Amino acid sequence: MLSKATTPVNAYPFLSGGGELGELTRQYDWQTTSLGTPDGWPQSLRATLSILLNTKSPMFLWWGSDLIQFYNDAYRPSLGDKGKHPTALGQQGADCWPEIWPTIKPLIDQVLGGGEAIWNEDQLIPIYRNGQLEDVYWTFGYSAVKDESGQAAGVLVICTETTGAVQDRNRLKTSENRFRSIVEQAPVAVALFSGPAFVITLANERVLQFWGRSRQQVINKPLFEALPEASGQGFEELLHGVYTTGERFVASELPVTLERNGRMEQTFINFVYDPYYESDGTISGIIVLCVEITQQVTARKAIEESEAKFRSLIEEAPVATCLFVGQELNIEVANEIMLGYWGKDSSVLGQPLAKAIPELAGQPFLAILDEVFTSGKAYESRGARAELEVDGLLGAYYFDFSYKPLLNASGEIYAIMQMAVDVTEQVLAEQQSKASESRFRSIVEQAPMAIGLFRGREMVIEIGNDLIFEVWDKDPSIIGLPVIEALPEIKGQGYIELLEGVYDSGEPFSGANLLVKLNRRGQLEDVYFDLLYTPLRDSFGIITGVMVLANEVTERVLSRQRLEQSERRYRLLSTELEQQVHQRTQQLQASVHDLERSNTNLQQFAYIASHDLQEPLRKIQSFGDLLKSQYGVELGDGVDHLQRMQTAASRMSILIRDLLTYSRIATGQESSQPVWLTDVLKRTLADLDLLIEETGASVRVDSLPTVWGNSSQLNQLFQNLLSNALKFNRVGVLPQIRISCQSVAAIDLPSSVKPTRLAAAYYRIDVSDNGIGFEEQYLDRIFQVFQRLNGKSQYAGTGIGLAICEKVVANHGGAITARSQPGQGATFSVYFPDQIIYAG
Repeated sequence: MLSKATTPVNAYPFLSGGGELGELTRQYDWQTTSLGTPDGWPQSLRATLSILLNTKSPMFLWWGSDLIQFYNDAYRPSLGDKGKHPTALGQQGADCWPEIWPTIKPLIDQVLGGGEAIWNEDQLIPIYRNGQLEDVYWTFGYSAVKDESGQAAGVLVICTETTGAVQDRNRLKTSENRFRSIVEQAPVAVALFSGPAFVITLANERVLQFWGRSRQQVINKPLFEALPEASGQGFEELLHGVYTTGERFVASELPVTLERNGRMEQTFINFVYDPYYESDGTISGIIVLCVEITQQVTARKAIEESEAKFRSLIEEAPVATCLFVGQELNIEVANEIMLGYWGKDSSVLGQPLAKAIPELAGQPFLAILDEVFTSGKAYESRGARAELEVDGLLGAYYFDFSYKPLLNASGEIYAIMQMAVDVTEQVLAEQQSKASESRFRSIVEQAPMAIGLFRGREMVIEIGNDLIFEVWDKDPSIIGLPVIEALPEIKGQGYIELLEGVYDSGEPFSGANLLVKLNRRGQLEDVYFDLLYTPLRDSFGIITGVMVLANEVTERVLSRQRLEQSERRYRLLSTELEQQVHQRTQQLQASVHDLERSNTNLQQFAYIASHDLQEPLRKIQSFGDLLKSQYGVELGDGVDHLQRMQTAASRMSILIRDLLTYSRIATGQESSQPVWLTDVLKRTLADLDLLIEETGASVRVDSLPTVWGNSSQLNQLFQNLLSNALKFNRVGVLPQIRISCQSVAAIDLPSSVKPTRLAAAYYRIDVSDNGIGFEEQYLDRIFQVFQRLNGKSQYAGTGIGLAICEKVVANHGGAITARSQPGQGATFSVYFPDQIIYAG
């Protein structure tokens, strides 16, 4: 217990001085302890305290049976803050040190019991201080202090806290262990050479493997004693230089000869010599980090040799060859043929392909190369078009080429090899051939004579027009079959042999009135032909097939046979027969003339009659309206008859107007000019605006072309088609109409479509609806005058509208057809010539 001293300080000279603890000792109320007041303390305690309080060494004293405690200022820091100080002063040991009492009490008892003094270094004795229990290390001695009777009355502790030193040593040891662990686990060979003799004090497994030695063979031995073969290879000078100067040394691909596996081997290494510093900054050794790269160097040299050979092969290759390296596609090597294709010289070598040949931008080749480099998949192409600048001119060239990815030793793509062959001449010739073939096919299909093309000596049917299929009584499914399979009945008739003869000899064959037995309509028929077999040759003059032109003359031959028979029987009547033939020919010509004149008169009659009938019809309608307005009341039930008369007159008026339109269009005398069909549709839809609104119809019009024609007639055409689409709608279904356009090549026209003018291509305008539709078996009937598929009571009309449409389309060189199913709507397709090449 601390309290104000009741005795002057100078009353106890042995307690004088001592700093903070001296002051606390003097102020302490010692009478509360078993020791009593200081004036009653034995001389041995007084002398010990005088020494304890005034020494600079940490001291601690337990005294008496209660082990009352004293300590000095030097010991004070060991108790920390917010710990046992100052309560430890005057406190019994057991009360002060409960956490370590089981440890230190036996030591105290040993000393008090007459045992020897105790000395411990760096002993871990945890104590409570700084608000917590801490691990504290001590170097201390316990010595007995004897009283006047010679008995041990106290234990003097001379101690030093070594926690910091112990922790420093532990950290150093941990660091050294960590360093050794890092060295052992390092992915490279690591060793430590100590002193100027370069004693191997540390070596991991990788460096031992590299040296070809065991740990026992090298550890704690000088380097050149453990590895005598390393001497004389320049390492002594290198190590000495690093050891004396402290400058790092780095080497790459350094050759070194070592004895490994019982024989001398040349190896290659990358290594670093770093000076090893002690804590005071002095160099005590050298750290070596080493990576053996023998395999890599050997492989690289092999690759370099291989690449040199590869480069030579590229440069001497008989076809255009080059090598692009890296993702940037740097031109590593290209032979003269490839440079010639590019129109470049050797100055482009080493440049990225995109820079060396800038015209490749926008062409697919750079992207293809990037894909090959990324995916590792080779790429080949034939007849690829490339635009290249050669001799200052940008031109189109065609190549067969391949891109092949090349892999390095690690399996990674490092380059792409290109090989190319200029096939420009072949491609252009092939394009011309295909164009010619396309024109030929078109001519064949549209020719007025049966034509077929047989390819190869097997006579495989490749092309046939509608007429030859009709002659054979076959459909186009036989294309691709040998003619002997498609027409097995001709076997043994000699025609296969004739075809083979033309193919083998190259000489054409022609024959007239030749009998061929063909299976037609389920039975074998005798059919007569005029035949021409012509060999077909490719651009090199090689025969590749035979073209057959056939003109069926069965009727002519039979007629001639009948004629010859008649001549034999009635030779005397030959003159009369000739006269009759001549007379019949004249009659036929006269009939044709009369038919043409009748057709002309019919059109003129329809035109004149329409005009002459209009005037009396208008008078009938006018007088009918007058009767109804002035005498409607007097007429009574007669008003109904009058209304029927007016309705009939109205239908008659519409009929006459349509006849007049049909007659005018049929004459085809109106002027023609370029007409934009979009404008025509706009006017037509404006005219039908009210009807469209009444029916609730939706009309969609796609982009339409400009055609050569008459705007008025075209307006009549689309007005009739759209009126029908609006009129023939299904009950309860809102009409939906679409007008679309697409271009159709002449060779792709349906066989049923026969335009009146021949053109390379046609515009097909489709007018589609979702109305009642019709049976397609009546397709030919709907375009005839006065032909109807529905009753007048249900759908009004004159039956002339579609006939007018057909006339308009014919006047414009085209054709019209339709497709439909009942209840599924209808689509009317109108074909207009695009580029007219012949008008007939």
